Amino acid sequence: MRILVVQHEDGTGPGIVGEALEAAGLRLDLRHPWAGKALPDSLADHDALLVLGGAPNCEDDAAAPWLPQVRALIREAVEREVPFLGICLGAQIAASCLGGTVVRRARPPEIGAVPLRRLPAVTDDPVLGAVPDGAPAAQWHWDEIAGLPPGAVPLLTGDDCDHQAFRVGPAAWGVQFHPEVLGAEVARWAASDGPATRAAGADPDAAVASVRAAEPRLRETWTAMSRAWGAVVTARATTPH
Repeated sequence: MRILVVQHEDGTGPGIVGEALEAAGLRLDLRHPWAGKALPDSLADHDALLVLGGAPNCEDDAAAPWLPQVRALIREAVEREVPFLGICLGAQIAASCLGGTVVRRARPPEIGAVPLRRLPAVTDDPVLGAVPDGAPAAQWHWDEIAGLPPGAVPLLTGDDCDHQAFRVGPAAWGVQFHPEVLGAEVARWAASDGPATRAAGADPDAAVASVRAAEPRLRETWTAMSRAWGAVVTARATTPH
């Protein structure tokens, strides 16, 4: 089984999410469209779609000219019920192209390890249902989802960002946070993005420290989530529906 993975820029790979999926026997077809590796015209040769995070705004086709094709693939995944997972920018692209809204935060960027809160619908969710209330999630985003697409089911929320996780249809999920990263990755982001985040009122050093302190829980929680999504991929690829 093959998962199409869209990576938007260097340094934002699938991380521990990818590790968990490969450990479950799934093959990652990692595409780097920013480096000229074209995206496929459809998902006909793939069993799932994973869209990662990145710096561009979800509607900035000038900065990321491959975004129209990403939108087309997401819409195809939802229409055909091919399993989809969008992480940070990936979730924002999904929300926007499926009829929701994404805005620039009026507050400082949300960065660091942030506790999440369960919403009622998460209890029976096959991917996020086991995430404990208060579980930490690594954050690094300047934009946020202001409105979910019609029919989307909210699953997780937070004190500073309402839409932390949602599901559309039976097999598409978006998460505003970064389940794939640990402290080393966030430290690299802080090194490159530190002056801008400080100017915007956030503390990148504190963000890195909080992620490093939460690493054991981050790895446990989001590896389990990744395995659960992988199980959905396997089940839907092997069961007629």
